[in-house]
Amino acid sequence: MSALKYLSGYPAPVLDQVSAAISAKTLGQYLLGKYPDTHNIKTNKSLYDYVIDMKNRHLRQSSPLSKVLYDDKLDVLHNALGLHSYVSRVQGSKLKAKNEMRIGSVFKTAPEAFLNMIVVHELAHLKEKDHNKSFYKLCTHIQPDYHQLEFDVRVYLTYLEIFGDLY
Repeated sequence: MSALKYLSGYPAPVLDQVSAAISAKTLGQYLLGKYPDTHNIKTNKSLYDYVIDMKNRHLRQSSPLSKVLYDDKLDVLHNALGLHSYVSRVQGSKLKAKNEMRIGSVFKTAPEAFLNMIVVHELAHLKEKDHNKSFYKLCTHIQPDYHQLEFDVRVYLTYLEIFGDLY
């Protein structure tokens, strides 16, 4: 079951269903049935606007984001799909801190729901640094179907690894 590395924490019956869909070559049909279209947020500028709009709707009081961009090397280097970093710089005698968000470029051609889930995940890190109960509570507050979308993103990544591009 090394092909199911993105789904490793899920129970055996779920893994069996995904394995059966892979064997029957119906995993793509499942994903296209639920998410038939991709988004048009292809540039770093449009991604920045999208993230800032979502942040302003849900996390107005959180610290500002100085940079938001797609990152081609993110998955390879950090084994992550999105990355929120807190960068400190010395400016004169003061220490300036900036929040940056990088989204894996695999989401340039994904459905908007998947991009939305990753953005929600990274925005939640503005308030909660660790993946704990309050972190996931914040994620589901912003996006009520967060856990289903996270599962579907993992299924999508499994599909990409086995079969290649879907969209």
